[in-house]
Amino acid sequence: MSSINELANICSQVRRDIVRMVHAVNSGHPGGSLGCTEYFVALYFNIMKHRPQPFNMDGTGEDVFFLSNGHISPVFYSVLARSGYFDVKELATFRKLNSRLQGHPTTHEGLPGVRIASGSLGQGMSVAIGTALSKKLNNDSCTVYSLHGDGELQEGQIWEAAMYAAANKVDNLISTIDVNGQQIDGSTDNVLHMGDLKVKWHAFGWEVLACDGNNLEEIIATLKKAQTYKGKGKPIMILMQTAMGKGVDFMEGTHKWHGVAPNDEQLKQALSQLPETLRDY
Repeated sequence: MSSINELANICSQVRRDIVRMVHAVNSGHPGGSLGCTEYFVALYFNIMKHRPQPFNMDGTGEDVFFLSNGHISPVFYSVLARSGYFDVKELATFRKLNSRLQGHPTTHEGLPGVRIASGSLGQGMSVAIGTALSKKLNNDSCTVYSLHGDGELQEGQIWEAAMYAAANKVDNLISTIDVNGQQIDGSTDNVLHMGDLKVKWHAFGWEVLACDGNNLEEIIATLKKAQTYKGKGKPIMILMQTAMGKGVDFMEGTHKWHGVAPNDEQLKQALSQLPETLRDY
């Protein structure tokens, strides 16, 4: 298990990967990827019990993760590679023709670590619930994790899934929402204000926790606390406050970097703020 300093170094390198990947092909989604870096690093390097090699598509006997807001694939791919699912050099193929690293995760090319195609928002929670129920049926005590965007909560399927999970006591599921307050067209409050999310999820029958998702110690502590609620009859939701574009000062806190790649000068500026800690791909 890595120390906080080691995890922080991994976060810096993952952020370098993200901005370099989207810059290289002038496309992709850096904002949410940068904001969720601590979550992914904490999950894959500290929290989850998982086996990168050999990759087991069914996830039998290990914790599994589903990315519902699939547009933040750069952070997902970087962490999968850095944690041993495939060669880090493959990050250089991001969004290129015939690459396994498409703009949204896909399964037809067999990229290790990816169990569902995602990016059509609203679907990931349903898949995570089905997997969690499958684990229960198979007496598999491992945990299912999922990540969702706050703008994604505007999809009705999320709330259908939320009702189903609570009604069926899917208490081996720990879902997290990236609450950065931003989506492609502006702030979530301006596009469709969703009110008090803590109250909503409680009303839907979930155990609800909250944390600062850009604080490694806090996100690790919250994920560990969430684990203590397993088996107690309720699905678990973490409301994770993050800053879109975290780690790059000119990208932080604005929807303008939701799906825009940095130019050459902006890349240079971003990399100057992010120490190379594990070597670039």
